[in-house]
Amino acid sequence: MLPVTDVEFVVVAPDNKELRELIVTLDEELRERYPHETIYVVDFSDPKVQEMTFVVAYVNGQPVGCGGLRPLDYLDPERKAMELKRFYVDSSCRKMGIATKMLLFLEGKALAAGYREVLLETGIKQPEAIGLYVKHGYRPIDLFGPYVGDPDSLCYGKTLIEE
Repeated sequence: MLPVTDVEFVVVAPDNKELRELIVTLDEELRERYPHETIYVVDFSDPKVQEMTFVVAYVNGQPVGCGGLRPLDYLDPERKAMELKRFYVDSSCRKMGIATKMLLFLEGKALAAGYREVLLETGIKQPEAIGLYVKHGYRPIDLFGPYVGDPDSLCYGKTLIEE
């Protein structure tokens, strides 16, 4: 498919209806791939979720993707790292460049907020996601936080450099 040229990325609140619907769809897809494994969700009842940055991707006014960034101050506040969470593009809109544009958009948001690094967790059964992250400079890192000891988790990180 051809890349989509007019994708709009809108920063939304955690209670945004379209964000929540996309995350429900993401969770359903993950449960199909990992029927007996842990799925690491965002606890929207946690007050710290207000510290997260969420974005919804729109094509022709329709929500087709989402992603979030969570500050990882608990690792080491001096590290200035954020975690990429709930990154998803609807299956009908994949291979159009939306994920790449959204990833770059979120990296820009992290940089603008003063963060220097983005970390993420993905699963061993998600080669498409792994390929996207590696293509954009993410490198394997040790499992961190809640992922330590999970045989189904892979973690990646990228140092952001402002040009």
